[in-house]
Amino acid sequence: MNSFLQIALILLVIVLLAYPLGIYISKTMDGENRVTKKILGFIERLTYRFLRMDPKEEMDWKEYLLSIVFFTVVSFIVTFLCLFFQNLLFLNPAGFHDLSWSLAFNTAISFVTNTNWQAYGGETTMSMFSQLILTVQQFTSAAVGISVLFAFIRGLKRKNLGTIGNFYADLTRSTLYVLLPLSFVSALVLVSQGVPQNFSDYTVVQLLEPILKDGQWIMTQIIPQGPIASMEAIKMLGSNGGGFFGTNSAFPLENPTMLSNLVEMISIMLIPMALCFSFGRSVGKQKAGWFIWGAMMFLLVCAIIPVVLAELHVSGGTTLNGLIDFSLGNMEGKEVRFGALTSSLWSVFTTAVSNGSVNGMIDSYLPASNLVLIILMDTGEVVFGGVGSGLYTMIAFVILTVFISGLMIGRTPEYLGKKIEPKEILLATAVCLATPFAVLIFGSITALLPGLLASISNGGAHGFSEFFYAFSSAGANNGSAMAGFFANTDMLNVGLGLTMLVARFLPIVAIIAMAGSLARKKVVAQSSGTLNTESFLFTILLVAVVVIVGALSFLPSLALGPVRDMLD
Repeated sequence: MNSFLQIALILLVIVLLAYPLGIYISKTMDGENRVTKKILGFIERLTYRFLRMDPKEEMDWKEYLLSIVFFTVVSFIVTFLCLFFQNLLFLNPAGFHDLSWSLAFNTAISFVTNTNWQAYGGETTMSMFSQLILTVQQFTSAAVGISVLFAFIRGLKRKNLGTIGNFYADLTRSTLYVLLPLSFVSALVLVSQGVPQNFSDYTVVQLLEPILKDGQWIMTQIIPQGPIASMEAIKMLGSNGGGFFGTNSAFPLENPTMLSNLVEMISIMLIPMALCFSFGRSVGKQKAGWFIWGAMMFLLVCAIIPVVLAELHVSGGTTLNGLIDFSLGNMEGKEVRFGALTSSLWSVFTTAVSNGSVNGMIDSYLPASNLVLIILMDTGEVVFGGVGSGLYTMIAFVILTVFISGLMIGRTPEYLGKKIEPKEILLATAVCLATPFAVLIFGSITALLPGLLASISNGGAHGFSEFFYAFSSAGANNGSAMAGFFANTDMLNVGLGLTMLVARFLPIVAIIAMAGSLARKKVVAQSSGTLNTESFLFTILLVAVVVIVGALSFLPSLALGPVRDMLD
């Protein structure tokens, strides 16, 4: 019981922080926030002057989409070239070689799609300059998600208009007024806890005791240095997950204390949850935002309970500290300083939010826990999900639920005063099925190619779970992975890269097209035939559609992987 009280307290703190942040984000993106504009407004104006653009000049949905595509292509090319020619660039004190073409391709796609899948060890592969380039992409990919969300919100709000905002203005505001200030504060907290932030050479230290390795006694150890705190902050806040170190937030220099662990867990959930309240305020119906939040929170709690129970069930609930319940539970692959409880909660947060960061070894979790984590990703990152992308995907499920419910009871399919017609249903279906399509198609093709078995170190159901988890993570733009799966091959780098690309941009294309369609519609007054989308019954129907369309699409794969693994 003490464990669940701790979880409830953490969730309460996140909600209390998320609500005012959501209102702030709404005001910022709607151009109503005057306080921060007085402080940082000159940077915004300089940005527009540099880009030679007028932020008041709005775009229709095609122009908005083309701007996203252009920005993403440029980001990909710059990132790819920086990684591919890493050895020729500066801030490379360890003298790392350039990346192979396939790893550079995979990593560049990974970071521009907000996935941050890492088929490399950060501190043993990437120079400081490369890490900085990837950090920039963590900001911009998160800002793209927020921009797409608010373009869609404008489509819902406006009537008889053909424009949905200015992409570059949205990108600038979300980065300058939301992501940068939050990351700055978070990075300061992390630095205070011992996370490095420097450009020093790697440090060589003497070991207290020698280590025997490959028949030789090792007397020293190299401690990597670099701009770690800044990358860690946006990694969490932007639902990125790509860490400076290969072992991510399990590494002491990324996550040294219980306080840093708590700050990072809160950061994972903060903006995705806040955007629910931003949505309610921006569309003028705060209740609508609360009901979407309620559906997401219900699914989150339904995931937390079985994972925590499974991971804590192994022991009798031994307590290491009288104030904080460190139930020993399944401690394999988990850090003793965090314990099974907070590690389990972190794993649910990171797969629900499509963050992808880890503070323990997911491969060491029980099969029942891995089943829940995979389902969270396979639902299409809608349990709060990625920054912006989780909410607009959930709204697509809302539109699909409105249509299905209307057919069942003979009500008019409308949402927030806009009629839902065949075009919107088709586009919403494309959003909802993007993850199943990308995972199953590219995963199946890759599974048939020769050489795959060489990348799987475990046999049977567990080995299949590792493979399936990797493609689910790529398809959910998540980025976490189970160990035991060697992904750095040309075949897997390309296959996973294409999965990430389709899963990210198919929903964006559909959402922006839907925003343009809705913006041209007139607002229809509610009548006795209008379906009430702000009720407990509709929330239950929404959860059911998410589970049926999302999770059950993967039932055969789940049965062959984690379910079969549970029975072994």
